Amino acid sequence: MMLIDFLSVLSDADTDLLLAINGWRAEWADYFMYAFSGKLVWIPMYAAILYVIFRNLGWKMALGCIVTVALTITFADQVCATLIRPVACRLRPANLENPISDLVQIVNGYRGGRYGFPSCHAANTFGLAFFVFYIFRNRLLTAFIMFWALLTCYSRSYLGVHYPGDLLAGALVGFAGASLCYWLFVKLGKYRRKEFREAWVPIAVGGITIGCILVYALVKSC
Repeated sequence: MMLIDFLSVLSDADTDLLLAINGWRAEWADYFMYAFSGKLVWIPMYAAILYVIFRNLGWKMALGCIVTVALTITFADQVCATLIRPVACRLRPANLENPISDLVQIVNGYRGGRYGFPSCHAANTFGLAFFVFYIFRNRLLTAFIMFWALLTCYSRSYLGVHYPGDLLAGALVGFAGASLCYWLFVKLGKYRRKEFREAWVPIAVGGITIGCILVYALVKSC
C-alpha cells in the first residue's frame, strides 16, 4: 500500500512538473522548441562529430566507432519503443485518451504517438551525448552535448508530448546503452583513449544551428 501511495505521489509530481513546463508559453518559444525537437536539423552537427572521429582515428577504428554509435542509438531506441513501451502503456500527456490532455497546450497540432514512456528522444540524445563524452573526454564538448540533450528533453515536455519522468527514464536507457556499447568498443576494438584534435568543430556547428533556430523563431514570431 505504501508503494502504491509513493508511486501515486510521484505520478502527481510528474504531472505537475509537466504542466508547469508546458504552461510557460511564448510565441517565439513555440517555434524554437518545435524546430529544436526535430531530427533533420541536427544532421550538420552529427556530420561534424563524424568528421572529428575520422580526422583523429584511423579509418578502421573510425568505422568501428561509427558502428558502435549506431548500436548505441539502436539499443536505446529499441529498448524504449519495443521492450518497455508496450508493457508500460503510459499515454502521452497530449494524447486525447489521456484525462489531462485538455490541460496540455500543443504546437502545430503535434501530439506524438500514443505511448511515451520511456522517451525515445531522450534515450537517443543522451545515448549519443554519453558516447561522445566517453570517446572525446573534452570538457567543452561534453558540456555542449549535455546541454543539447537536456534542452531537447525540455522541448519534449514544452511541446506536451512527454512527462519529465518519461524523459528521465529515456535518459537512463541512453546512458546504459552508451556505457555498454563503449565498453564493447574498448574490449573488442582495442580502443585506447586519446586526445582529439578539432573537438571544437561539433560545438561550432551545433552552436550555429541553435543560433539559426533562434533567429528563425524570432522572425516567425514577429
